[in-house]
Amino acid sequence: MGKEVVDILNRISLEKNIPFNTLKEALEAALISASKKMLHPDVNVVEAEFDEQTGEFRVYADMEVVDVVEDEHVEISLEEARTHVQDVQIGEELSVDVTPPNFGRIAAQSAKQVITQRIREAEREVIYDKYKNRAGDLVAGTVLRYERGNVIIDLGNAEAVLPSKEQPMGERYRYGERIKAVIVDIQKTSKDAQIVLSRTTPLLVVKLFEQEVAEIRDGIVSIRLVAREPGKRSKIAVLSSDNDVDPVGACVGMKGSRVQMVVQELRGERIDIIEYSDDKRRFVANSLKPANIESVEYDESRNRALLVVRDEELALAIGKNGLNAKLATELTGVQIDIISESQLSERVRKAKQELTRIPSLREAWIDSLLSQGIIKLEDVIAAGVDELTKVEDLDVEAARRILEEARLLLEGKELQTSQAEDQSPEEAEADVLQPAEATNPSEESPAI
Repeated sequence: MGKEVVDILNRISLEKNIPFNTLKEALEAALISASKKMLHPDVNVVEAEFDEQTGEFRVYADMEVVDVVEDEHVEISLEEARTHVQDVQIGEELSVDVTPPNFGRIAAQSAKQVITQRIREAEREVIYDKYKNRAGDLVAGTVLRYERGNVIIDLGNAEAVLPSKEQPMGERYRYGERIKAVIVDIQKTSKDAQIVLSRTTPLLVVKLFEQEVAEIRDGIVSIRLVAREPGKRSKIAVLSSDNDVDPVGACVGMKGSRVQMVVQELRGERIDIIEYSDDKRRFVANSLKPANIESVEYDESRNRALLVVRDEELALAIGKNGLNAKLATELTGVQIDIISESQLSERVRKAKQELTRIPSLREAWIDSLLSQGIIKLEDVIAAGVDELTKVEDLDVEAARRILEEARLLLEGKELQTSQAEDQSPEEAEADVLQPAEATNPSEESPAI
């Protein structure tokens, strides 16, 4: 049996790339532990020996050399000690062979356990070393089984786990099915090295396109931004470094062949491919594809954009449960508001109706104020004299009069209607502001 253990250790050392001495040291440590279970507790086992040539197992304990033995578990007589070492003296310690009877069977069992443990540890180290720097890589594997909602994937030379939280809602996997995922973590525990995968990360979309699109692999086309709702819809913003290469067309492929391969791997998840632009207005308009945008108003200070679409495309622009607009906002980093042309017309009508309550405001001035986003009495007051006088032909005196009238209206006072256009400044100043029945100041026209 001992010789068989030697052969096994040699084979394992070669196949698993584990040094033979490492296996031998581990085995000898196991022999010490096993022998202690078979010997008296007082016996001080200090060493085990495994003969590489014969495969024999021996264990040794330290004993004190005495003239008369009182405790045979810790003492040895001088006479017996000198059969081992001739010049040994009383009081010295001697390493004595205390190998239990039939120890070979126990030793062989220990050898098996040590070999199994070392193989497991070696495999753990090999797997960890191979994958520890591969976070973010795309891998393909075969579904082995489910464990409490997690899916165990066979990567060929290692097993990986796809946690339930990293699985898109609604996806189910069959035994033997081949799937692709991204490595998001590699963890080394006392038992094994665990490779953690994800199919919800936006990086999966990027890696799948890299696999399918040669222009991306070659660096001609780059994926600048990704927004994703796993299992439902993704938007990617792409840019080409070559004016002769259409980035969107490259990702779509001939008759949609490339994007369809990605969609198929993502189990029908919709993919919108958008051309990236540093021009925020243009990029925001592109982000609502496939809806066509009629106009874009972008407020840089508030990082907010108002997009106008045709009435029949409003639902398309917003998307089911608002998903298209939500992903467009995530992709661009701009807060997006979407209205239809008819809604815009109604807002403009109400805004004009609101501003025409100020008697001194000419119609031409109202149009100019609306274009600046000033649509309510509060907006007029917030604008102040400096902003109002930026309107063509609107001087400081007229601006102050307009502000005063707006304040009085907000206080619930109705003004005498008079067209500023038909009055001279002297006539306008002569107008007497008369309090009227309180109106409802809370009625405000919605923002454009």
